Amino acid sequence: MQVYKSHTTIEALGAGLTMNKPYSEVLIVKAGKEELPEILALLDECGLPGEGLVDHLATILIAGEGTDIVGCSALEMYEEYALLRSVAVKETHRGRGLASRLTKAALELARDHQVTTVYLLTETASTFFPKLGFKPIPRFEVPQKVQNSIEFTRLCPQTATVMTTTLT
Repeated sequence: MQVYKSHTTIEALGAGLTMNKPYSEVLIVKAGKEELPEILALLDECGLPGEGLVDHLATILIAGEGTDIVGCSALEMYEEYALLRSVAVKETHRGRGLASRLTKAALELARDHQVTTVYLLTETASTFFPKLGFKPIPRFEVPQKVQNSIEFTRLCPQTATVMTTTLT
């Protein structure tokens, strides 16, 4: 099992979603197909679109506490580019840095896939993502292969803020 640390020392104990540090009790791991219904329910609860997510199952991360999924993030891969999407945290777990951990874990996963640049669209978190190295850019600066994604073409309105970060 690949565990994404995202600046927290964690240890996978067996196959369950547990952690050996009281700081967070939350472990971030790659999602499996069986978690998809719970992930989609979480996205719906957070007002985020789940459409098209199943096509990117290999790059979905979940934050688990016990057997519950309490957060997620995902990447859509486009060769050397990735689109970060579906960063969501259950309301009961907000304010503990979990969205930051999920984003950092997704960026780590992008590096594992040799991605050089990550893009995102947001309507509600344009003050959150700059804290993690993202900067706003004009929509037309995004490579066409990313602009052709379902996020750009159907799910996020033209008014959504486009942001990017370069991975080193």
